[in-house]
Amino acid sequence: MAVKWYRLTVGIGWLLALAILQGCGAGGGGGSQSSPQPEPEPQPLPDITVDPFWRNASIYFLLPDRFNNGDVTNDLAYDRQGDGAPLRGFHGGDLRGVIDKLNEGYFTDLGVDAIWMSPIIENVHGYLERSGRTYAYHGYWPRDWTTVDANFGMEADLVELINTAHSQGIRVLLDVIANHTGPETAQDPLWPSEWVRTSPVCDWQNFVGNVTCTLTDHLPDIRTESNVPVEVPQFLQEKWQQEGRLETEQAELDAFFARTGHPRAPRYYLMKWLTDWVREYGVDGFRVDTAKHVEPEFWGELKLEASAALAQWKQDNPDKKIDDKDFFMLGEVYGFGVDNFSASRGRQYGFGDRLVDFYQFGFDALINMGFVRHAEQSYAELFQQYADDLTAGGLNGAGVLSYISSHDDMDSFDRERARTYESASKLLLSPGAVQIYYGDELARPLMDAEALYDAELRTPMNWHNLENADTRQLHDHWRKLLRFRQAHKAVGAGEHREISHTPYTFVRALDDDRVVIAMDLAPGDKTVVVSDVFADGTQLKDAYSGATATVRNGVVSLNSAFPLVLMEVAK
Repeated sequence: MAVKWYRLTVGIGWLLALAILQGCGAGGGGGSQSSPQPEPEPQPLPDITVDPFWRNASIYFLLPDRFNNGDVTNDLAYDRQGDGAPLRGFHGGDLRGVIDKLNEGYFTDLGVDAIWMSPIIENVHGYLERSGRTYAYHGYWPRDWTTVDANFGMEADLVELINTAHSQGIRVLLDVIANHTGPETAQDPLWPSEWVRTSPVCDWQNFVGNVTCTLTDHLPDIRTESNVPVEVPQFLQEKWQQEGRLETEQAELDAFFARTGHPRAPRYYLMKWLTDWVREYGVDGFRVDTAKHVEPEFWGELKLEASAALAQWKQDNPDKKIDDKDFFMLGEVYGFGVDNFSASRGRQYGFGDRLVDFYQFGFDALINMGFVRHAEQSYAELFQQYADDLTAGGLNGAGVLSYISSHDDMDSFDRERARTYESASKLLLSPGAVQIYYGDELARPLMDAEALYDAELRTPMNWHNLENADTRQLHDHWRKLLRFRQAHKAVGAGEHREISHTPYTFVRALDDDRVVIAMDLAPGDKTVVVSDVFADGTQLKDAYSGATATVRNGVVSLNSAFPLVLMEVAK
């Protein structure tokens, strides 16, 4: 995303402040500045139920261009050049690189439930001279929603990636955009005026000032509110003609509009193009970019169409599906977070003049922008805060996805990578689902002296650091915690209760799944209280050290070299 908001701590609150137009991507955009219009009072909301799998899921987020280069022949496509500013050009990573890591077992060994990739559709071919020469390596500058960007590979690569992931029980989420096209460049035309607007720039003051406007002056805003029929842009028709698929694409569009009865308005073209990836290849879910900048009703419509598409794909491909779980949709609502963070009001987001519950418009989970702030608390304070809000408070039953670092959050927790074990433990043991940003598990650098703004957060994956013993040890810490989460949905989706404050010990329970976690223990012999969780005589295992112990008089005694104990029933 392109619009970066510096966050300034002011007393006990914080403001989303100065927008720097960097030209790096789409932009979550939008602050929570005060509006002259009074905000409506929150109203009671209907209960929601999100699958515990997704409330506990561990989702690995990667930028294909920066993750792994599996095919050097596609490093520069469409006459792109290798002259980008530092960290602002294509680096060569691709879908083949992700497939290679899947085949190596990297994701299964780590304990990942799903892979989310930044957009892989064809992006603009040219560049902008904003904060240095910037190409669309990030994927957030769309040009053609119907094909894979040649820098990342071919559709056959995506099919192989999805099938390989599914064979390992790993789901695949695609990052989707419906708010804007890519910018006009010397190589890329502006979309027709009936498709996009180029002004006004969003002022963030109310609903209209977030939605019916452009995020920046270089990202044309798609007229998603319009019901006026439009034709496929001429440049796109000519492109499809050159590729030998114009008649096929037009016939598919005719069939879609005939089946759905939707007007040939811009948003419904996007709906067709986005859900084709689900219907044809079995994509398990979407991460929705800039969700608050599109009318929420559209996301509800998209979810229905995508859900039907996935159900059809699973019916047609019973040997390729993982299970029968429904389509999953994750939203980026910039400024939304746990415990009324920023503009959040429980499940609702405050636009100033309107409150919107995005969970009622197709979203199973929203990205939690607040974790990077909340993580400064102690373990006990952090976990209790999240347990209170996610199991009894304003977000009761809702899905949230927390992170310690991201591709556009300059206030990522521990950007200096000085508190790596603490970062992992706080994130992976918190209630709710979690996002691993590629390289978190290897302490990939989030700073670069030569790069400008959020390009710093997008350094190449530091695979070479796995040669270092310290990095392997950190990776093992992430692996143990992630595999424990994967084995126990109770960690992220269960009820939380403190057993002891010193040493800090707590239980997570979901139906028959119960675990006890103890932290900040001394190395060597240790005793953990489990009396009201596991009965005397129960054989337990510490999933962190591998040590086993039997419950006697309400406690287990074991010896390990680690300060952390993850107690589960021994199998």
